[in-house]
Amino acid sequence: MNNADHPSVPRNPLDVIVIGEALIDVVTTPQGTIEHPGGSPANVAYGLGRLGVEVDLLTAIGPDERGVAIEAHLGSAGVGLLPGSTSLQRTSSSTVTLADDGSANYEFDVAWELDPIAPALAPKLVHTGSIATFLAPGAGAVKEHLRHWHGDCAITYDPNIRPSLLGSHFEALSIFEDLINLIDVVKLSDEDAKWLYPRKDMDGIATHLLSMGAGLAVITRGPHGSLLATASNTVNVPSVSSVVADTIGAGDSYTSALIMGLLSRGIDDLAPEDLEQLGRTASLAAAITVRRPGANPPTMDELRSHLGAPAAN
Repeated sequence: MNNADHPSVPRNPLDVIVIGEALIDVVTTPQGTIEHPGGSPANVAYGLGRLGVEVDLLTAIGPDERGVAIEAHLGSAGVGLLPGSTSLQRTSSSTVTLADDGSANYEFDVAWELDPIAPALAPKLVHTGSIATFLAPGAGAVKEHLRHWHGDCAITYDPNIRPSLLGSHFEALSIFEDLINLIDVVKLSDEDAKWLYPRKDMDGIATHLLSMGAGLAVITRGPHGSLLATASNTVNVPSVSSVVADTIGAGDSYTSALIMGLLSRGIDDLAPEDLEQLGRTASLAAAITVRRPGANPPTMDELRSHLGAPAAN
């Protein structure tokens, strides 16, 4: 992964830096209301920490009670906040309403600002996604960070589309596709994929993402498993059976486990058996998460103890 456009960035001892929003999910159910730290990038960082990965988060929170709760939550998994992350006057939030099947609907109260100067040291991998890559003014700074690190470390991206926070479909698609040439691995849910490309099927979407420069395209399909594709190989991995408490953070747990696998395996020359293993482990992490309320991803010990779990039919 050499980049002739700029000098190599010195190596950071961190395995992963995650860039993106951290907020409070205010979850409303028939039984009442409860608050959880959330935000897709923060959930991914927390999930990585639970899996034993050395990870820090670059975000924007406030010095209020909610910000303190987020920092403590991340710290419980060994995740640190990079300097400049406490930059807002108040911490953002989302109101999450759960349906009877555990699916979640979100309404947001979000501010997103970020220093455009990236940390000097490059980790092994940078992950970003969600609101952080679409919402101005912070989205521009995220893109500058990716440009800074492009070619010096692997970059993964999960757009985690939130239509209520986006402009037109054309604007959102343009922002998304403008980032792909900086991305090594892009992961979408089937809902994200259909929203971005309503006229393409899942295989066609994966092919399109690869043609724009991604090395690995991953599309998750809930109970129908996930598709993992490179220019040479495509596999479909079944989901893992699970009783659903709610779906909050399931996709982020999938992403955390996928990144952990890529750190171990690398992102180049992925054979079908590599893709199968990556997808199976990530699907298991998501299945464990949906069994319990909130964004509560598995630890490494939990994941190892369940690796023999049967796949869904």
